[in-house]
Amino acid sequence: MSHTAHIPSHRKPRRSASKLAVRAGVAGGVLSTLAMAGTASASPSEPVAETTLEMPVLNLDLAAEVSSAVTTAAENTRLAAVEGELTAQEESARTGAAAEAKQAKETAQKAAEKKAKEEADRKAEAERATRDSERTSLKSTSTAAAKAPQGTGTVTAPATGSAAAIVNFARAQVGKAYVMGGTGPSSFDCSGLVQAAYRQAGITLPRMSQAQSTAGTSVSLNALQPGDILYWGSKGSAYHVAIYVGGGKFVGAQNPSTGIVERSLSYDKPTGAVRVL
Repeated sequence: MSHTAHIPSHRKPRRSASKLAVRAGVAGGVLSTLAMAGTASASPSEPVAETTLEMPVLNLDLAAEVSSAVTTAAENTRLAAVEGELTAQEESARTGAAAEAKQAKETAQKAAEKKAKEEADRKAEAERATRDSERTSLKSTSTAAAKAPQGTGTVTAPATGSAAAIVNFARAQVGKAYVMGGTGPSSFDCSGLVQAAYRQAGITLPRMSQAQSTAGTSVSLNALQPGDILYWGSKGSAYHVAIYVGGGKFVGAQNPSTGIVERSLSYDKPTGAVRVL
């Protein structure tokens, strides 16, 4: 056995924090008791002996701090989660509001387009009804005109002979262009058309409308026959001429916008008429 085996070790065993705290309290009580006893027993003539005590070494109790830190971190995490959830709800609300606004806009736009289409269809239907009414009225007028006796501006019998040649030529030019000074074959002015039509019957007329309005014999507008020359303006100074083709209609080279057309006498009532045949 070692000669030092009976000597106790100076190394102090480790103690827990709670035991150290108890010992610190006991030591404090002992120190207070000793201090009070020394004061009571000591005489002024005797020196007080100094007593040195070994103070225990205390370690910090980190458990409470760790627990507090964990609690604080958990609370912060919970608050962050709550804030994140609120942010997500706000974002969802904004997205939902935007979607609803977009849907409302699309619905309003579709309603406006539907209303516009219905209005367009209504107008188109009204226009069709008006055209149908005009066609019916025109058909009735044409039928009545065909049955009217000669001498009222219409004829019941088709044109024959020279009159037929003039009328047929004039109608064959409908749709061609109006060109000032034109005498055919692709374009005419008013007097050029009348002159070319009468040429088909072997009749030579003056070139200008003023002179054509004085050719032949004057006739009443209520006694017209196919082939008669109609004029607008004063006789001898007419500014426009055309050919009566029967049925209350005439063919004329009107203007650059319309070209050569067939129109009713009511479209542009002439001033007078002359008969050359």
